[in-house]
Amino acid sequence: MEDTLRILVATDNHLGVWESDPVRGNDSFDTFDEIFQIAKQHSVDFVLLGGDLFHENKPSRNSVVKAVDILSKHCLGDGDILFEILSDQKVNFTTGRVNYENPNFNIGLPVFTIHGNHDDPSSVDNMSAVDILASANLVNYFGKTTISGSGSGGVKISPILIRKGNTKLALYGLGNIRDERMCRLFNTPNGVEWARPLSNPIADVEDWVNVFVLHQNRVPHAQGAKNIVRESHLPKFLDVVIWGHEHECIAEVQSSAASGGAFSVLQPGSSVATALSEGESKKKHVFLLEIRQKKWRTVKIPLETVRPFVFDSVTLSHQTSVNPGNPDSVVDFLADKVDQMISLAAREASSNGPDLPLIRCRVDYSGFSTINTQTFAQQFVDKVANPQDVLLWQKAAVRRRAAANGAMLQPVTPADAETRIEDLIGEHLKDELRILPEQELGHALNEYVQKDEKSALVETVKNALKETQQDAERRTKDVSKDVQENQESEMILKALLSAAGFRREKIVASRVVNAAKDKINSSLPDPNTNKKPKQRTRRTQQTDDIENHSASTGESSDDEGMSDAIDNGTPRGSKRVTRSSMRQKNNQNNRKKQRESDSDMAQTPEVGAQNMPAPSVSMISTRVQALNGLRASKKTSKDSGMSKWGSFKKH
Repeated sequence: MEDTLRILVATDNHLGVWESDPVRGNDSFDTFDEIFQIAKQHSVDFVLLGGDLFHENKPSRNSVVKAVDILSKHCLGDGDILFEILSDQKVNFTTGRVNYENPNFNIGLPVFTIHGNHDDPSSVDNMSAVDILASANLVNYFGKTTISGSGSGGVKISPILIRKGNTKLALYGLGNIRDERMCRLFNTPNGVEWARPLSNPIADVEDWVNVFVLHQNRVPHAQGAKNIVRESHLPKFLDVVIWGHEHECIAEVQSSAASGGAFSVLQPGSSVATALSEGESKKKHVFLLEIRQKKWRTVKIPLETVRPFVFDSVTLSHQTSVNPGNPDSVVDFLADKVDQMISLAAREASSNGPDLPLIRCRVDYSGFSTINTQTFAQQFVDKVANPQDVLLWQKAAVRRRAAANGAMLQPVTPADAETRIEDLIGEHLKDELRILPEQELGHALNEYVQKDEKSALVETVKNALKETQQDAERRTKDVSKDVQENQESEMILKALLSAAGFRREKIVASRVVNAAKDKINSSLPDPNTNKKPKQRTRRTQQTDDIENHSASTGESSDDEGMSDAIDNGTPRGSKRVTRSSMRQKNNQNNRKKQRESDSDMAQTPEVGAQNMPAPSVSMISTRVQALNGLRASKKTSKDSGMSKWGSFKKH
């Protein structure tokens, strides 16, 4: 068995582009058919497509039918498949099986493809037109990954392991992922996981040639753009990187300087011009990749059916034959320039290519006035394929101060530059967006404009509002939790203060109850002798009070004071004054002690809170019993003729 594995590589076919144009409508299909003719001429083992097979995410029925016709004509039929797949096909392909192993189909030329940004899976079902072709067993769709995990997430890239004789190919594929997210994945540690072939008796891991095909931005398409995949992001075990999405065809394989020459980069470019830009005007090619054991090479093959495209630039101020005050001189000069470009296109055109070329002349008209483009285009209707777009007016980058506000005028951006919607939003609405995320809005607008996703904007707004509401609810819960904690703290403090005050009231009530009990007990007969205590008169009570005061202060009793007064010859009236003053002093001292006790308890509520827990049912019951006892003692005292000075008989 032969060891050489032959692969025809093409990217960015954009089937259906310009299909409504009466002149250019079939350009993409004619070139796509030529690609498969080249594949048969070189007896390739399979065709490898690098994304953007269709120009639209939802291509027209005309585009789908023509694509099916071309694939059926070249891929179905009897033919020998001289290679085998060793890896798990359920992991590799969306259909779970390579199409040439389906017993219901005869596949003579297998096609392997990833999706691009134009035909990427979208909507809830995550399907695209490529899935239709895969289900019809016309292509083998791989590289459709799912981002898993939290945060930026992660992707795992598993290779298709292909063996032909002694040649072993590990084909890695990654369909287009939004540039911003793809960039974050590569910048995140372990964001992209690469599965390597396991060493076994058949082959060692170093025996495999590693080829990676992707469809992402390689160069920034706007000033300061960071949403690109850099070559330094890719692992150094790769041998060849086939880069889709970039439409400029670079005919030679480039050694990756960022990887230190570890791998080479092949950029086939688009097979049809989708824009009238300078990069699209380069000669279009497909590439034959030949791999034999550990060696490989590429052969560039020009496409003959591509419409000729000539792009050039002129500056009117540099032309001596042009007069700024004479518009006719401008018209004559530009007409001659376009005729020259048409002649150049005719010389470069092939016999199999279209007759009418694409012409694009970029005109720097600084210091001049523009001419009527519609009138100018009429003279080239039957000479070029794009008469209305022949001229591109542009002013040179100038800086001048506006007299009104001193603002600086920015350089004019070329109209033919590939401007992305995301870049426009970032430039003009960066500081204005508050709820809608910049990247999400840009992606939604791109889906709406480029892929006709009618619900893209609505879904983006709904998701943004939902996330904002969830964030507001989360913040409200946090504030409510703080308020609740503050309220609980206030309730605990109030309970502690209430407990301290309740204890003080309890002590006061206890004193009153004890005093009442003492008075009641003093009025009851002795159970041993069955004799009532001696009736106390007002004078006896007063005498006892004076004696108690004397005992506590060390002063003499009233009787001693009275006898001293008599012995000293003091008048009797002075004895009454002394007795009254002693009684007043005794009352003042008692009140002062009570106030000090109450003041100390009021000033130290913590002590009361520590010694006495918060009011409970048992404590409240005790308080009620004490108050009831006090009421009962007052009633008993009233009934028995008690007064604050003791008992006496009513007269």
